Amino acid sequence: MTTLQSVPAPDKARPVAGPRALRGTDSRAETRERLSRTTYDLLVIGGGILGISTAWHAAQSGLRVALVDAGDFAAATSSASSKLLHGGLRYLQTGAVRLVAENHFERRAVARQVAPHLSNPLRFYLPVYRNGPHGAAKLGAGVLAYSALSAFGDGVGHLLSPAKARQDVPELRTENLKAVAVYGDDQMNDARMALMTVRAAVDAGAVVLNHAEVTGLRFTLGRVTGAELKDRRDSTEFGVDARLVLNATGPWVDHLRRLEDRGAEPSIRLSKGAHLVLKRTSPWRAALATPIDKYRITFALPWEDMLLLGTTDEAYEGDPADVSVTARDTAQILDEAAFSLRDRQLSRDLITYSFAGLRVLPGGPGDTAKAKRETVVTEGRGGMLSVAGGKWTTFRHIGRTVMAKLQSLPGRPLGEEFEPMSRLPKRMPLPGMASPRAVAHRLLVEHPVPGRQMEPDTARHLATHYGSLAFGIARLADEYPELAERIHPDAPEIWAQVVWARDQEWAQTVDDVLRRRTTLTIRGLDDAGVRAEVQRLLDHA
Repeated sequence: MTTLQSVPAPDKARPVAGPRALRGTDSRAETRERLSRTTYDLLVIGGGILGISTAWHAAQSGLRVALVDAGDFAAATSSASSKLLHGGLRYLQTGAVRLVAENHFERRAVARQVAPHLSNPLRFYLPVYRNGPHGAAKLGAGVLAYSALSAFGDGVGHLLSPAKARQDVPELRTENLKAVAVYGDDQMNDARMALMTVRAAVDAGAVVLNHAEVTGLRFTLGRVTGAELKDRRDSTEFGVDARLVLNATGPWVDHLRRLEDRGAEPSIRLSKGAHLVLKRTSPWRAALATPIDKYRITFALPWEDMLLLGTTDEAYEGDPADVSVTARDTAQILDEAAFSLRDRQLSRDLITYSFAGLRVLPGGPGDTAKAKRETVVTEGRGGMLSVAGGKWTTFRHIGRTVMAKLQSLPGRPLGEEFEPMSRLPKRMPLPGMASPRAVAHRLLVEHPVPGRQMEPDTARHLATHYGSLAFGIARLADEYPELAERIHPDAPEIWAQVVWARDQEWAQTVDDVLRRRTTLTIRGLDDAGVRAEVQRLLDHA
């Protein structure tokens, strides 16, 4: 671990923490005051990507918008995904051609025009083994149709020989391998994408507060008109008034609905998806998507210089706060990965992290693996609108759809003085949009202090996680040289990112910084020393 031994202790005004003037966000007390003194057009409860996207679009339309979450932004399901922006190849199995085409449209819009700095193209290989669930001809036709539905924007889906595939994926198991089908999609860092969307919502005028728990709802003549909250950081209690309240709490959506109506029937069911993160034993230039049965695929994805394996899909009925990766999940993921990966890549010693999220599915019977990833919208007895479900790829579309629903509610509770969704730009970029390659190049050459060049992996990391906002982090590192040091020698992140997370990205806890604003936890590098240093920086706000 890199220690900041050259920096004075906090009681000597450590300069590493940066002056208060660096703060780009209100203090929590200032934000609570703003929330308490205004009647908002829309209060969004829930800071996952669905709630964030809705707040973003609502603020863009001119509404006064507040967004609160009991935990950190994207702390639950939204940062526990497979990190993919994809059309949904498996949906072709059920004949959902239109859905795949719509998903591809949204994927391309996000990856090419909205957030090219946060997305990157990824080539996928589907291995076809003897006695597998699908034949080569079927998968070849499937990837060709899949690429056609994407207007061949990622190339033409085709078949590849096992020998050529092995060159890109050295750990590919070639025994009984007949062919490999090839197609293209995109991947991302989901937590970073969510945080940039929060920033976009704030830039458009939304007021946001994380770690603020709803303890009750406010009612006026039987209608829900706000919420009572408690700041989990210091236990301060306050309230927010709103003309309309949107429940976007994901796995907790029915819990909040019961605060509105104790007799509310369940509207959703939950499916757990677990993932493992491993160190890679060799470079990968493509991802593996291995069919397990007629409906399920297991992924092996090169991601953040590591390997992401998963996912599981099983019904979950416990407390959403208790979801975790079990020994059974780990065994299942490794066993399924072994269909196409050699044993040396699947050693448990290589595992650095594991995580699990909950998919929100429409209520009803049936196998969760076959259930549609639909968005569920319900209106409660007190007028609170609840929305849940959907998928990461279509987060912009879901935000627009929810806004269209809100604008069409009987009685026009949001009023008339806002821009209809149809008149807003369809491809509003997220903050920092720029060419990652150009940003990385500038980071490497534009330093005012001779002899202190940024390392290439750090420049690439900053460019692909912040876009042009990375220049602000670089300026911090130039002004305070100790912030240019790596947080850990085995990761590209630098200490300036911790200060940036504290002052510009609403980070309140060590886990906020290490799990969602950086990759230290996922890499298994958040040791006690790192955590202590991060806490010192957070305490010096």
